[in-house]
Amino acid sequence: MAAGHSIDPGRWREIFDGVMARVAGRFARVEPRRRARGFVLGLLSDLLRKNCWTIAEHAGDASPDGMQDLLSRAVW
Repeated sequence: MAAGHSIDPGRWREIFDGVMARVAGRFARVEPRRRARGFVLGLLSDLLRKNCWTIAEHAGDASPDGMQDLLSRAVW
C-alpha cells in the first residue's frame, strides 16, 4: 500500500476472510486451514523476523512444529 494511505481495519478483515475462504478448500482438514490462516497473518504482520518460530508465537503456538508441518507435510 502506498505511503499515507490507510484502510479500515474492518474492511481489511472482510477482504482477508474472503481470500482465506477461497483457499480453504485446498486443505482436507480444518487444522491446516486454521494454521494457514495464522501463517499468512504472521507473514503480513509487523514482525521483525519472519520464520516458523516467530510466526508460530505470533499465532499463539508454543512451538514451530505446526507451522513446519504445514509447510512440509500438509496436503494442499
